[in-house]
Amino acid sequence: MKHAPNAAQRSPSESGSHQLKQQEAGAGASATRKHFVLDTNVLLHNPNSLYKFEEHEVIIPLQVIEELDKFKKNNDETGRNARSTIRALDKLRSVGSLFEGVVWNEQGGSIRIERCDRTTPFALDLDSADNRILGVAHRLHEQGLRTIFISKDINARVKCDALGIPSEDFEADRVDADWLYAGYATMRCPGETIDELYQERQLSVEQLEGLILKSPEGMDIQAHELVANQFVTLVDDSDEGHTGLARMLADTGHLIPVVGPRKPVYGIMARNLQQTMALDLLLDDEVRLVSLIGPAGTGKTLMAIAAGLHKVFREERFDKLLVARPIMPLGRDIGYLPGDKDEKLSLWMQPIFDNVSYLLSTRGGGGSDADSRTAEQRMDQLVAGGKLVMEPLTYIRGRSIPHQFMIVDEAQNLSPHEVKTIVSRVGEGTKIVLAGDIGQIDNPYLDAASNGLSHLIERMKGQRIAGHVTMSKTERSELASLAADML
Repeated sequence: MKHAPNAAQRSPSESGSHQLKQQEAGAGASATRKHFVLDTNVLLHNPNSLYKFEEHEVIIPLQVIEELDKFKKNNDETGRNARSTIRALDKLRSVGSLFEGVVWNEQGGSIRIERCDRTTPFALDLDSADNRILGVAHRLHEQGLRTIFISKDINARVKCDALGIPSEDFEADRVDADWLYAGYATMRCPGETIDELYQERQLSVEQLEGLILKSPEGMDIQAHELVANQFVTLVDDSDEGHTGLARMLADTGHLIPVVGPRKPVYGIMARNLQQTMALDLLLDDEVRLVSLIGPAGTGKTLMAIAAGLHKVFREERFDKLLVARPIMPLGRDIGYLPGDKDEKLSLWMQPIFDNVSYLLSTRGGGGSDADSRTAEQRMDQLVAGGKLVMEPLTYIRGRSIPHQFMIVDEAQNLSPHEVKTIVSRVGEGTKIVLAGDIGQIDNPYLDAASNGLSHLIERMKGQRIAGHVTMSKTERSELASLAADML
């Protein structure tokens, strides 16, 4: 079930008479009113989840408040979200009694804190904090109320099922990963249509009416349903080898041909159709936001860095290249690292160093100029000169980043709120690229449907200055391609 979006949200201080609204809500209560019990992890994931249930009642077990108190001192995203939730509850407290329930919108939606009653018979051990939270949902369910437990903890939802209590994941920020926008579609058409695309350098969407386009997700698309910066592969009805590639130009109703760069971009040439699409978006200065997803070895990071180096050093369209990635270990962390900030960061940024080093080497093509220095020496000089900046996302909040080519790698490990925070840092003249693999998520509270990268792809679809490509073919090596398919 998709939870209702936050419509008509108002500050509690603007809600008028609290007692009057409570009476109105009580009088209008019906069998359709639901009672959503929120687990701690939901509020740590998104503090605005308090206001995502419109006309229904949100119940916060008192044990959740105690757990938020433990998280509020953290300097990471969970700490910030815990503090945001506590401030929101304190604002509601100034309007009315949270134990009686505070109505916060015109539809009668309310938020209430519920005490954890240890005297109520319960199948689970109430010495456990998680079980005390479940105990609240169980007691409300036993009272005959339409109770639904909302948690991102799979085990907690399994316990609810065993107790006969309806439970769900928090779905307000979720997208359907199986039907995620891929950024391109395929269409069979007469050969004359393809010829006209390249001869006239454009093709009106009206000329494609009646033809069916197939998306990689398996959906049928009409020509008028194409969105801005979506690619179309045109295949001749009578000749499979006669093809064309076009991109929907925003606000024009026309497709324009995509031919790809004729010269290598820092030694990189597109090896397949999806890489051609990605390079087209990366090198287009009108497209300010580019998202790339795909399995390991598809070239997401390498192409983004190559385009960034080209734009900064060859075309000089941006002042510097900024590459960032979240600090999220795979498996068990190795603990504290010695050295200053740069030395600690070097291990986390090693994948970026590898790509930059390759592009600056003679093999990558960046060393074509007469230069006796090694790729590492050239990279050190760029870093020392401030033209190439590599940093974690830990310090991004509060910054403004103008006139830079910014790349966020491993973006699948970010929450929707974190992605919003990063993209909202972008200043005038900056282009941002987010790359990742939604099939390899190391964040325990995110999955392919709830991570920030998937959220961004779906929400920014069709925007004039945003583009996306889903990549599927591994080009790293024969072994990497075999591993991606077989393992």
